[in-house]
Order: sequence, then structure tokens, then C-alpha cells
Amino acid sequence: MQPRRIILCYRKLLDAQAVHPWDKLVVSDSYRELRLQAQYFNPQNQYRTFGELLYHVPAAERLHGLVGGAVVGYLRQLNGLVPDVADNLGRRFLKFENFRFELINSDLHDPSQHRVAINFFTEPLFWHESIPPFLLVSTTEPEATSGEQLTHLLQLQPFLSIHALLPSAP
Repeated sequence: MQPRRIILCYRKLLDAQAVHPWDKLVVSDSYRELRLQAQYFNPQNQYRTFGELLYHVPAAERLHGLVGGAVVGYLRQLNGLVPDVADNLGRRFLKFENFRFELINSDLHDPSQHRVAINFFTEPLFWHESIPPFLLVSTTEPEATSGEQLTHLLQLQPFLSIHALLPSAP
């Protein structure tokens, strides 16, 4: 049976309780950038939270993208590897092609209330089989000649999901 091609999504939630240095920097810099960019949508400083700002100024939806620019440098530091997700042997192997930064909520006067998410979308993988709670996947197309296929056993975990099923390769 031909393996299916899939794209996974890993959603990394970050807030003021972050303990890892990389996470803390992303939270800190995205909060600083939010405060800077929010001034354009909130010139009289009448809205305190990101939620209030979205409700009263629908154009503030653009803040996701505007603030996301502040974390691009940190994403480059990952060298294309999805953070926090490893195979059954403890190896990080998932490469991401795209990401989406998202402001969940924030208080423009209280950095402890700042919460964001980064959604990482992997490069296409070959999904060979499910062995609950694992997926047996490979990063390269199966070779018909050798009969051997290097694989990764990836445990399903919170915030990791199959994002898309792709058409079979021709």
C-alpha cells in the first residue's frame, strides 16, 4: 500500500510563565512589538486588552501579522526544525515550511497577561501506518528499488495534529 502524504501542525503556546530562554524572548519581544503597533489602532489608549481592541477596531486583526514580524529572527534560530516535538528516540526531525503567529490575548498595561501561539506547519511527510498512539512516518519518498525505508515513530501529543492530507505523488 502506498503511504499517504500529510502535513502536520504543531501549536506552541507561549506566555509570561515561559521558562526556556527562547520562549521568554519570543514573549518579551512580541509584547513589546504589540504595545508599539497597538498605538496605531488605539491612539487615545482607550482599550486595555487585545480582545477589546479587536472588538472595537476590527482592523486590529492585522496585529497578528504586524507583531509576528518581531519573532521571525527567533524562528530562524530553530534552523527549520519544529521545537518541542521529537520522535520515539528523542530526535527532533520535523522540518517546518510555514508558520502562523497568533495573538491569543494581551493586556497593554500588564505583560503577565500576554499570551501568543505559533503554529508550525511541517514539510510534507509520508504516513505509513498508525500504531496508536504513534504515527509511523518518513521524510523521504519510499524507494521501490532498495526495499528499505528509514522511518520515525512519532507519538501523537497535545497540540500536534494532522493539518492536511495531500494528493498522492504521481
